Amino acid sequence: MESIRDLLERRWGLDVTELSPMEGYDSTNYRVICPEESFVLKVYQYDAETYETVAAENSILHHLGNSRGQYPAVIENQDGDELIMEDQLPGQFFRLLSFLEGDFWGDRTDVSETLLSSFGRFLGRMDQQLADVKPLAICAKRIVWDLDQFLLNEALSQHITDPSDRKLVDYFFLQYKENILPQIPQLRKSIIHNDANDWNVLTLGDKVTGIIDFGDIVFSSLINELAVGLTYVLMDRNDPIKNAATVIAAYHQVMPLKEVELDILYYLIAARLCTSVCNSAKSKRDKPDSEYITVSERPAWELLKRWISISPYHASTVWRKACGYDQRRSKTSDIVATRTRNFSPALSVSYDRPIHMRSAAFQYMYDVEGNAILDGYNNIIHVGHCHPHVVAAGQRAMAQLNTNTRYHYDSLAAYSDHLLSYFPDKLNKVFFVNSGSAASDLAIRIVHAYTGRRTMAIIEHGYHGNTMASIDVSHYKYAHTGGAGKSTDVIEAVMPDQYRGSYRGADAGMLYARDFIDANSNSEIGAFIAESIIGCGGQVPLAPGYLSEMYSYIRTQGGVCIADEVQIGFGRVGTHFWGYERHGVVPDIVILGKPIGNGHPMAAVVCTAEVAEAFDNGMEFFSSFGGNPVSCAIGKAVLEVIETEDLQTHAHEVGNYLMEQCRALQSQYPAIGDVRGSGLFIGIDMVKDKLSREPNTQLAKTIKNDLRERSILVSTDGPANNVLKIKPPMCFTKENVDQLIHEFEGVLRKSIE
Repeated sequence: MESIRDLLERRWGLDVTELSPMEGYDSTNYRVICPEESFVLKVYQYDAETYETVAAENSILHHLGNSRGQYPAVIENQDGDELIMEDQLPGQFFRLLSFLEGDFWGDRTDVSETLLSSFGRFLGRMDQQLADVKPLAICAKRIVWDLDQFLLNEALSQHITDPSDRKLVDYFFLQYKENILPQIPQLRKSIIHNDANDWNVLTLGDKVTGIIDFGDIVFSSLINELAVGLTYVLMDRNDPIKNAATVIAAYHQVMPLKEVELDILYYLIAARLCTSVCNSAKSKRDKPDSEYITVSERPAWELLKRWISISPYHASTVWRKACGYDQRRSKTSDIVATRTRNFSPALSVSYDRPIHMRSAAFQYMYDVEGNAILDGYNNIIHVGHCHPHVVAAGQRAMAQLNTNTRYHYDSLAAYSDHLLSYFPDKLNKVFFVNSGSAASDLAIRIVHAYTGRRTMAIIEHGYHGNTMASIDVSHYKYAHTGGAGKSTDVIEAVMPDQYRGSYRGADAGMLYARDFIDANSNSEIGAFIAESIIGCGGQVPLAPGYLSEMYSYIRTQGGVCIADEVQIGFGRVGTHFWGYERHGVVPDIVILGKPIGNGHPMAAVVCTAEVAEAFDNGMEFFSSFGGNPVSCAIGKAVLEVIETEDLQTHAHEVGNYLMEQCRALQSQYPAIGDVRGSGLFIGIDMVKDKLSREPNTQLAKTIKNDLRERSILVSTDGPANNVLKIKPPMCFTKENVDQLIHEFEGVLRKSIE
């Protein structure tokens, strides 16, 4: 450092009493203390572009001026030069700035509303001054920290090692492309400071007094200034949307904001957070022992994870109001009128007060009222709403090729191999269709071809689809209101329910099966179809031993066994990938649907080679859309997410935690008769009396609708519609469980007061 001290004394004539290193990003910095004032010396590695950029920064600081000590002043040397090069220190150039006094925002433990307003006004005044200056070197600058260039960071997400964290970042890259990128050409542009972070902003009491470090200054969308500043102000805040509104309102008073800028601000803040954690991840790879990187990224991750639980529409609504803009009119009444006009009442809606949804992210859905709703039962969205890996796979495939299985294409081969790898060797043929209903219908056709029989054995309250054939084997449909009753080709088995049924204990499954076998010993059954947890029957797990007995009997008398995995497959039960595996059996035919495409309309029938061969009887099978390239790409992406994020293990751990918490409530509230299920497929049986186990349909309905008003989705099912069903996207967390249980208990407590 003696060479630096000598430089300061020779070129600037300073009497240096103390010289100490400071943090720096693209320069080496020194705090220079002299008897009467202090300075900052910045040392840069020389190249022509950097030299021109720093010279342009100097011109901007001159433009801003330093009359109130708000911005660093450029200090000329004794020869009147601002940028200095030395023969004794080759390859470098030097710059001296005034040192601004004040308390860093990052050191503040008390941030008042007054200080937040001061911050907003400060940024607004600075941007006013910067509006009419455009140095060419700055306008040509392209850096990863410019939110207009956010996508330069996309490749860096690979350095985030936790797949659950990485998917969150990738989601906001996706949302940037959808919500920000199309708007950028129309946004106001200006020179902006671009780095009003908590270690660049100086304060004194309840006032922002200055800002330092113009190294990230860029020509960019004006709103990015506010987005960057808000990102750091909102870290570790209890109410980030309200706190942001205070800053925004103060900025708006000085530098009026446009409505479009307010509408995209939520996503810009997320983009800055993602830029931060992506670059931290890369830096950690390069400097794995750096504690500074780990400490600085913690609040960014915490805010980013919290951000997803906040509705973007809530944020923009609050911020619009803070700026005095009229609130957007809800179109829900128009939507309801259109639905009433265009559709039959047979197309039902959920909840007494139906929800007008707008968008979603993982386990959250966002309605038009600005609510972030915790999704506790949309199991079709298996790996999470709008999962970026699945969305990207579909987008790529749709842009490349969409055709049908009469042609060869790579994705059909790749996906069928991947899917069949999850089955035992015996189950090695697959047919692709578009829905679980179509899969059930096809399975029934295959049974007819293989066995020559039309008689089907089913379980009470089971549901297998909405085609004529699948309704005929769905007791949940044909035996309920509006149903046509049981077909003569259908044999019903009593639901082996250990809670309400005749048998309990270790032998219950065998006893239920023996009752069926004894009653139907002379029947010629073509197939037996069953879920291993009867979803529409009230999330009822089949009693242990039941399937093995039933499968053995059905095969002995010449029939085949069908496992319906439409609701419970793909790792949802936690302990196994397929529900039938919990019972130690291997079916002849498996029906897949719902979670297979994460909401994309696709399904499949998997069967043995022997069964498939019998179906090849001369009548060609063809599904116009089953197995198309887009569906195959999406299906493969779903499997990849399940594997990468280890969602089966996650379902097991979170599901066990949810069951524990529900059973803790059960011990306190007599209205909870039974808690059952596996993984993230759980039923809570609501009763009027624990001894009689009489279903409490009204209470279940009340709880469902009250939870909806508390922004949590569950539903009801079962023969008496008294069972709360909880089957959320597989990314549901223990923190989500805590929120669900807290609100559930609140509703229970209210119901008995």
